Amino acid sequence: MNERGLRITGRSDLLARVTATTEADDLPDADLAIVACKGTDLDDVAARLAGHLSGATIMTVQNGLGAEDVVRRHGAWPLVSAITFMSGTRLSDTEVEYVLDTPTWLGPYEGVAADDVDEVAALIVSGGLEAEAFADLRPAQWAKLVFNATVNGVAALTGLPHDFHFAEENGPSDLGTLVHALVREGVAVATAAGVSLHEDPWEMNVLATSRGSAHRPSMLEDVEARRPTEVDTINGALVREAEQRGVEIPLQQALHALVRGREASYR
Repeated sequence: MNERGLRITGRSDLLARVTATTEADDLPDADLAIVACKGTDLDDVAARLAGHLSGATIMTVQNGLGAEDVVRRHGAWPLVSAITFMSGTRLSDTEVEYVLDTPTWLGPYEGVAADDVDEVAALIVSGGLEAEAFADLRPAQWAKLVFNATVNGVAALTGLPHDFHFAEENGPSDLGTLVHALVREGVAVATAAGVSLHEDPWEMNVLATSRGSAHRPSMLEDVEARRPTEVDTINGALVREAEQRGVEIPLQQALHALVRGREASYR
């Protein structure tokens, strides 16, 4: 990246000159640091940042629940919670195809005021991306959790991209019928947790499948590449919350177990 820059194609076409490093000791002082890694790598990344970026606010951008608590174990940084629907396809070490130009949702977690989060959102928007700040991120965070646990898990097991099959529910054997039932279970957990969802995850699913081009969820790409998935931080988070609150979600539990079994088949 230092030699070639970072090439973005797809939704954008640009070459960004960057200063890249793999060593935390080489990081410059910063006001804001965005931790945007897989949930499976978060603890290791946060541990490497311990003792660094003392003047920075840290923004987590992970799927599922609990990323902030993982980062908090390694430092006392002010924390911004964020989730993103942006996605891309890695073409090489220095080139990414920008696929979904969708928003990043963010909100204060600890040690950060709402005005600070508004400033971060404005900074993202000024760069030509989409962002929306919330005083409380949980309703948006949970909406994506339910959507993600369902769509990612089903894609990982079926091998299907997120296409029209996920919204088809003309009969009991249609995939959309199962997807809708999985979503209803997730919504029941959110309700038990006292969270009023920012958006209806089923409507999010239907809208996404109507865009014309089928998106390949990250968990599908992970199993095809025989990599560890984020099933425990996404689906597992939903299952754990359900157990704590006494909510029965047999379909989501089965989905979690089956994706873990898929992982076990190649790990």
